[in-house]
Amino acid sequence: MEKYILWNGDIIDSKEKDGLISFDDRGYQFGDGVYEVIRIYKGALHLLDLHLDRLFRSMKELNITPPISREQFIDELGKLIGHNQFDQDGNLYVQVTRGLQPRAHIYNPGSKAVYYAKIDHFQKPVEILQNGVSVTVQEDIRWLRCDIKSLNLLPNIMAMTNAYHNGFYEPLFVRDGIVRECGASNFFLVKDGKVITHPANHFILNGITRLHVLRLAKELNLPVEEREIDRNELYTADECFLTATPLEVVPITHIDEHKVNGGEVGRITRKLQKRYEQSISNDLYTF
Repeated sequence: MEKYILWNGDIIDSKEKDGLISFDDRGYQFGDGVYEVIRIYKGALHLLDLHLDRLFRSMKELNITPPISREQFIDELGKLIGHNQFDQDGNLYVQVTRGLQPRAHIYNPGSKAVYYAKIDHFQKPVEILQNGVSVTVQEDIRWLRCDIKSLNLLPNIMAMTNAYHNGFYEPLFVRDGIVRECGASNFFLVKDGKVITHPANHFILNGITRLHVLRLAKELNLPVEEREIDRNELYTADECFLTATPLEVVPITHIDEHKVNGGEVGRITRKLQKRYEQSISNDLYTF
């Protein structure tokens, strides 16, 4: 983590962070809050507008009053990057909780939200981008508002940890026989040249990289279809890949014991990776 963090409008030394969080913060007690992870390329924020759109939507869905305006968020994030003189690659983490209240299940809608942001170094995961990953199918037991990027990630954490200890990169969630998404990323399937992914509804998080890749696919004149994917389609897919803000476009070469495309990275996946790399400079916010 970089030296300075943003805490409720102030830029402070990260060494001071341990004494800041109150045991009355509803984020600490209930996971009552939202967050965003924004990719940084050479000190510039990638797809900032889309991330802020989702952050404010998540707050609205949870009835959290934004602590500051969108314009103020942008200004304060710029100050955070500036104070750290950060001109490298990394991730910017932003979190907003409902704030401090005596512990009770029923919240007071008038409380003042608490927010902070920090910067972590993060290098492009070259190895998995080149060689791909394996995922494992798991039953989706998450709540039915996956479209909200909330702090309540315990089912994801349990599934991710289980996948890791069994030699897989991520779980692939299936609910009612339908493939939804991965533990921390969106899932795409390619069949007969068509790029297919789950529709953006309450069963998945509408990933920012997901949105960006759909746009890039259309620019490449690749047919795109947003629809439910039957579990059985996994085993006849020509290609599969996942998308996430820190990871960009990662090939999936194995689903449990099944080899996707013979265990090799597919042509369309490579095409989207290349186009993604080319497009980065077009969507950067520089302070």
